[in-house]
Amino acid sequence: MKKSILSFVSFALSALISLPILQGCDKPQDESLVTLAGNAYITEGNAYIDEGSNAIRNWNNTEAVISFYFKVENAGKFDLALKAQGHSQIEVSLLGKTKEVELNSDTLTNVKVGSFKVTKAQYVKVDIRGKKILEGESFGNVAALLIGSEAGPVVCVNEQFSTHFGRRGPSVHLGYPFPSEEKIEWFYNEVVVPEEGDIPSSYYMACGFGEGYFGMQNNSPHPRRILFSVWSPFSTDNPAEIPDSLRVQLIKKGENTKVGEFGNEGSGGQSYMHYEWKAGERCRFLIGVRPDNNNTTVYTAYFYDNNESKWVLVASWRRPQTNTWYTNAHSFLENFNPVMGYINRKAYYQNQWARTVDGRWIPLKNARFTCDETGRTKMRLDYTGGTAEGGFFLSMGGFFNEYLTTGTMFERTGNFTEAPDVDFSTLK
Repeated sequence: MKKSILSFVSFALSALISLPILQGCDKPQDESLVTLAGNAYITEGNAYIDEGSNAIRNWNNTEAVISFYFKVENAGKFDLALKAQGHSQIEVSLLGKTKEVELNSDTLTNVKVGSFKVTKAQYVKVDIRGKKILEGESFGNVAALLIGSEAGPVVCVNEQFSTHFGRRGPSVHLGYPFPSEEKIEWFYNEVVVPEEGDIPSSYYMACGFGEGYFGMQNNSPHPRRILFSVWSPFSTDNPAEIPDSLRVQLIKKGENTKVGEFGNEGSGGQSYMHYEWKAGERCRFLIGVRPDNNNTTVYTAYFYDNNESKWVLVASWRRPQTNTWYTNAHSFLENFNPVMGYINRKAYYQNQWARTVDGRWIPLKNARFTCDETGRTKMRLDYTGGTAEGGFFLSMGGFFNEYLTTGTMFERTGNFTEAPDVDFSTLK
């Protein structure tokens, strides 16, 4: 689970906050610090942002573009300065304007850029490009933007929040309520990723449950992954710490499935198979949860192979100290690479069904939208969801202007009479 942590550079950044933001300018009504480590990306060329030291590294070519993002929540004027050091000439571009700025300091200094105006609440992108190195081997460093706004403080990832999760962007979820009087064994869901939403470092999670999750990843162009994980009941981020009696045990796996352990956000058993799913195609997921007689529960996941036109087993895991049927059915969309957090992701989740322990299929018509701490605490406001043909959609990242209130309920349309075509007698 996500954790808000103090960044390594919070002490240094807190010192910056105490400085006057725009030297030589009229004092604005509200002042904001937009740090490099939490709010900037290399969007073109070769350079990289060192989160730990809040610095741009290898910034010595004119092709590199450092892009900062922040949101102005009301129309009005704002003043912009850089907290920067170096000996160089650089360009600062935003809102259709470009300003030439010269850096001439060995230490971080406030450097005025100018005044700008927005006519509505919106995200602002500030592109910085080096033009000429006057001294040394790089253009220097831009540690922060300094914003003075008459419309109030801006929205950005502040120094109290995790830069890692802030730069990843908000994760968004759909929760599917089950009929309260039913015991559910199986959950079925479909995912379609549009071309524009098919972005590296994305997890399109289809079938979440109370103790884990099952979905597909764009973790590389080729091959891609179908991923199924079950948490251990022992609370730790290090799988090596789990006692043997509390380890999730593999029962069986598919022919092409690889198995292991995972950590860092809880720990447990992990299984995945390589599968070349394609943008625009319907990907089908089926997972079962059944308690057995030894205070353990078995979780079994199947994925439909569109190339072979058949269901294939991913894996089956047994979780100790657990006695449950399927609970907490949900989906989510997330970016797991902070370097890629400025790109928008989107996915469609369609045709959700639950199957009871006595074999009846029940259509799931409703979904509840939520987002993670990055969105709930207003570090990022680029997330939304809604209804789409036959189901729902999720969208996050990319610094678009709209966002949706967490807890919003949706009701899908579609065919609620044709249950999924699954012949359970043929499943391995």
